[in-house]
Amino acid sequence: MDTMRRGVSASGWAMIDIGTATVGVAERDALGTSARVAAWPPYNLARVLAITDTELARLDEQASRFRDDSEIFAVHRTVGDVHILSEGLAEAIAVALAAARWTEGLVDPTVGGALELLGYDRDFAAIRHGGAMPPAPSRVPGWESVRLDGRCLRLAAGSRLDLGATAKGLGSDRAASAAAAAITGGGVLVSLGGDIAVAGEAPTGGWPVLVADEQVPAAPVDPRDRRAGQVPEPSPGQVVRLAAGALATSSIVCRQWRRGDRMLHHIVDPRTGLPAAGPWRTVSVAAANCAEANAASTAAIVAGDRAAAWLAGQGMPARLVGRDGGVRFVAGWPEADGGLVEAPEACRMPAGMAGPPAAIGRSGHPGRGETGGHRGPGGGRTD
Repeated sequence: MDTMRRGVSASGWAMIDIGTATVGVAERDALGTSARVAAWPPYNLARVLAITDTELARLDEQASRFRDDSEIFAVHRTVGDVHILSEGLAEAIAVALAAARWTEGLVDPTVGGALELLGYDRDFAAIRHGGAMPPAPSRVPGWESVRLDGRCLRLAAGSRLDLGATAKGLGSDRAASAAAAAITGGGVLVSLGGDIAVAGEAPTGGWPVLVADEQVPAAPVDPRDRRAGQVPEPSPGQVVRLAAGALATSSIVCRQWRRGDRMLHHIVDPRTGLPAAGPWRTVSVAAANCAEANAASTAAIVAGDRAAAWLAGQGMPARLVGRDGGVRFVAGWPEADGGLVEAPEACRMPAGMAGPPAAIGRSGHPGRGETGGHRGPGGGRTD
């Protein structure tokens, strides 16, 4: 059903009417994307929003490479030195390294320099479109060059970290876990850019979520790009239900910009230093927690032809949308609308390095999609 805004709170949260009084839902911009929060009973919403604000502000202060006052920005100013990190940034980097090890480098936090060279050197809304392609791709130092011992970090010269493949999922995990611990009874859902974590009790039958491939281009579409298939037509969405676990979507169509005669996107293949060129444009994955689902969906985009087999081998239900709009279901992802997605209960990332709680789940409620991903109580832009 379509949503309707009912007002904006002093903290910037817009209250959303989803057609039922049993769930309270609100949405605001956050971390260069959208945050959406749902709580039931609805009287828990104000408390949940305050806790979410706190957790997202901490993550932004710790891990944003676009803020000149963030902790990771300070690390980049003095690469080569040994840095004693806050516990929060140390956890975020540890999770990124766990993802890199688990995916054998398909997800790599040292792609920050490559993204900057391609033009993604500021908040996405401020990216300059146009200009020439760099004469050669940036060399990606590789995740194994990062040395993290507890809170002690050392980076190789020239390294720039980008935690985008795991940080949104981690932020959702942190906020949902903290909010659920602060309320008595009911359930909590936190979506950050469409990567959704839930905690507490899910509604009967699970939370309905619209997984969509609808697109809103970041810049006017050049008809040449449409004809060349660089800006594909959207494919139909699908409503699924999630009673536990997590669900994340990665897509190459949501953050695009032009350099020379090429349309670029933000998912970089660490092996080439260039945007991933495989057959998939959008991948949704269910996992035990949102950081892991976020890492798996990004890795699948980079893995290309090997993605479906890799996800199946991990036992992770997934929905893959090809550049031609064709849809493939893997590892028990339901093909029919309204089907239950059964996320793995156990984490797949290396033990001892996957910081977010293993039992955090996901949820959402059907509504109108924006740029691919999940819409409703758990909706938002997919990045």
